[in-house]
Formats: sequence, structure tokens, C-alpha cells
Amino acid sequence: MSISDEKIPNNVDLSSDRRLQRALESWQPNFISWWKDMGPEGFMEKDIYLRTAISVDVNGWAHFDHVKMPDYRWGIFLAEREAEKTIGFGDHLGQPVWQEVPGEHRNALRRLIVTQGDTEPASVEQQRLLGLTAPSLYDLRNLFQVNVEEGRHLWAMVYLLHTYFGKDGREEAEELLLRRSGNADKPRILTTFNEPITDWLSFFMFTMFTDRDGKYQLLSLAESGFDPLARTCRFMLTEEAHHMFVGETGVLRVVERTVNMMKEHKTDDVRKLGLVPLGVIQRYINFWYSSSLDLFGAEVSTNAANFFAAGLKGRAHEQKEYTDHVLGSGTYSVEKLENGKLVKEDVPIRNALNEVLRDSYVEDNERGVRKWNKAIEAAGIDVRLTLPSRKFNRMVGIYSGACFDPQGNPISKEEFAAQKHHWLPTDEDRAYVQSLMQKVYEPGKMANWIQAPSRGINSQPIEFEYVKF
Repeated sequence: MSISDEKIPNNVDLSSDRRLQRALESWQPNFISWWKDMGPEGFMEKDIYLRTAISVDVNGWAHFDHVKMPDYRWGIFLAEREAEKTIGFGDHLGQPVWQEVPGEHRNALRRLIVTQGDTEPASVEQQRLLGLTAPSLYDLRNLFQVNVEEGRHLWAMVYLLHTYFGKDGREEAEELLLRRSGNADKPRILTTFNEPITDWLSFFMFTMFTDRDGKYQLLSLAESGFDPLARTCRFMLTEEAHHMFVGETGVLRVVERTVNMMKEHKTDDVRKLGLVPLGVIQRYINFWYSSSLDLFGAEVSTNAANFFAAGLKGRAHEQKEYTDHVLGSGTYSVEKLENGKLVKEDVPIRNALNEVLRDSYVEDNERGVRKWNKAIEAAGIDVRLTLPSRKFNRMVGIYSGACFDPQGNPISKEEFAAQKHHWLPTDEDRAYVQSLMQKVYEPGKMANWIQAPSRGINSQPIEFEYVKF
């Protein structure tokens, strides 16, 4: 399906609904104003080699060219509609999917859409200064690709709010542009999206771990019985894959540079070489991974059960990986705190669906960490990076009421406070990493602390002028 060449590029026949078109065209200048204020600082007039959607089919959804970011063709793209599609899970299993919002689920759907939508501009705001210290033009371009696609994902959620939620939806769409990441008075909805990202190691960790949470949330919503939401999320997933690629390969390149120089110089003291120590990398992993685990919500959740029962939010790959799509019986083992101790408890599986989704997320991340460790092993370095226990440093759910070490052993608050500097980034760690953040804008060149990528973007050489100065 081709994308129309209107003021707002779309494949939803926007011009046939003049009221909706006028409403979105009224919102558009506010979005552009937000982008210029809160988007990447210092690069609005630069030509960036960006990927832009020109269709939603597998052969033509991405077009590459140099464009200025304010001129990027943000728009509204939904995956193709499937004829006679039915709801694939929950109490409405087998019934036709909804093309309009069911009245009884209006508030729940709006909440899901607003929460997802709020994360998109939040990450742009978190990353707005990173371009000033980019380690290469390749990385600079990847940052901006992530940013413009997060902006388009915001458009996707705003379209749903405007189209299906009337005055409430329009007001929610305005609020999405008024909240600010890290703002004390009007912060973003989820804590992780208020964390500062002032260095590229944090950016790579965010795109590795936090964008991967986004992947699993989108996979769950892509199963929704509300068909416009499902189709929107299916297309968003095609773009989300690149964000995780940036994170996983970004951390890998930092690791490779460090261990290769450790081997070449026969030293563990890589700070004197201007590199990131493996211990610092591990502490950054511990922070961003534990923070991202919180995004799945509480281990036992009536909201998760209700979303599933109503057919609003399924499991990731619901149709591909499961046979029981009702979950009317069966339990799932979780832990709970009882008199200060963790004990096992079997709960109805519908109530544990946040944890089921988190299980898949953990397994997915473990594959990425294994790739990083292969690079360390290849360099002959006897250190391995690990994911901390899902109990470690949690602020949401069962484990938020107690303290645990990275191996998941319960410890006192006093012991956690005493050992915290071994496990989480310190002010000194952050200051050191920040000191390495020196811009490199010469095509093909890399900052000292990071390895060159194995290949360029879209078959272009690494020396390609990804950003024109």
C-alpha cells in the first residue's frame, strides 16, 4: 500500500475525513514546534542520511536520502488490514476484531495508548544533546534515525487518540507535547523515561534495554482485538528493530575496543588509554537493565489480567508461540515478600502476564550479552559481562520492597548502600565516561573509545558522509 503525498503522509485515507484531517493538521505545527525546541540540538539545518517510509510492504517501506530533520515525512502508517480477522485471545476469542473502540474498554485502551505514546517524545528529549558529542558520523546518523522514528511513533499514537477518542483524545494528544522528560513539575509518565542520557554509553544501553522493552510492549499490543492499534504497532515494530540494533552493536563496539586494547597493551588499566573499563560497562548494564525491567509493571497485576481478558493486550507472539489463548485455568509461580522473606506463590496465570512477558524479555537480552562476551573471550580476557538478577535494584513490583545483590541474594538496606558503588554507576563513573565524549565529525573516523562498525548503513561505506556539514 502506497503512502499518500499529502501534508500529513498517510495510508489511512486521511483526506476522506476532513474533520480528522483538520484536527491533525492543527496538531502538526505544535509537534514541529516541540521538535525544534526539544529535538536534537544544533542539527536542524543539517542534511541527514535518513530512512523514510514510502510504503508499508516488505519491499518498499524504507527510502534512504539526505533530508533535514524538520522536513522528515512524519506520518501515519498502519500495516495492511486483514480480512475477517478475529480476536486471538481472552474472553472474546474468535469474535471479529473491533474497528471502533468498545465503550466498556474505552478508558483502558486510552490508558494503554497514552502510556505508549508518552515514551516516544520522552526518549527524544532524553537524547537531545547527544549529537554534540557523537563518536562518529555513522553514530550521529543512527541517533537521528532513532529520534525521527520515535517522533513518527508519537504520530501513530496521536492518530489513534484523535480518531477514536474524541475530545478526550485531542486533549491527551496535546498533553503528550507538554510533558517533559526529567521535569520536576510535569515529568513523563514512566520513571525510566525521566532518566538523563548525557553520554553515548547510556544511549547504547537505553536502545539495548529500554527500546527492547518497547519491542515487547508493541508485540503485545500488536495482538490487540482493537484492530487499528494492532495494525499501528505491527508497522512500528519494523522500525523498532533498528533501535535495538543500534544499542546492541553500540555496546559491542565499546566492549571490542576496550578488550582489544587490553590485549594489545597488556593492561587492565584502560582509563590511561582513554577507554571504558569493563567494570564501568557492567555497572551501566546493571542500571539500565534493572530500570527497564520495571517498565513491565508488577509481577502480579489485575490490570494485566483485565487487559488480556478483554482482548486488549495479549502476549508477545500470542498466535505463533501459544496454543491456549484463553488462560481460563492454570497458574504461574511468582515470589512474594512475607515477613521480610521471599516465598513462592502460585497465582492465576492471567494475573502473572507481566512476568510472562518479562521472561521473554530477559531471554532476549541474554542473547545480546552472549555476543558481547564472545568478543571478550576472543580477546583472551578472563572477564564476563552479566545481566543482574531481576530482583536487583527494582523500584516496581514485588522486589521493590527489599534489597538484593546482583546475584539476587537478599541483603539489608545498609549493606546495599555500602556496596552500591560496586554495582551501579557512580558520579565518578559518569564523569569519566562524560570526559570521553568528544565529537568526531570527520567521515570514517571514530572516537578513541569505540570500535568502528563492521559495515555501513544501507550498503554505504563507513566513510560515507552520513551527516553533511
